[in-house]
Amino acid sequence: MDVLTPEQRKRNMQAIKGKDTKIEIMLRKKLWEKGYRYRKNYKNLPGKPDIVFTKYKVAVFCDSEFWHGYNWEEKKKRLGTNREFWIRKIEKNMERDKRVNEELISDGWIVLRFWEKEIKKKS
Repeated sequence: MDVLTPEQRKRNMQAIKGKDTKIEIMLRKKLWEKGYRYRKNYKNLPGKPDIVFTKYKVAVFCDSEFWHGYNWEEKKKRLGTNREFWIRKIEKNMERDKRVNEELISDGWIVLRFWEKEIKKKS
């Protein structure tokens, strides 16, 4: 059972950002401080990578643990409310991530994916 009311849950879900998340900003600041220049949310590539080094053909994704399925087999056991929906949603995200990786690699790109906890630990 959800501890939030439906209205609270709705507001919570609406507040989740698709770009310029805290972890993306943290990583971008570190890269900028080190002198790396990049493009962000690059629409010309599959998956719209969070950070792109076009000159070197490097695409970087900042993945949150929940939405991208970190330690998924363990986490899905603990899902409570709307379990089937979340399992389908996260597994679909994981399949999409794999497909995007394959497309980029086949086009000659290097793909780097960082988990949220890795970014937070290094920042």
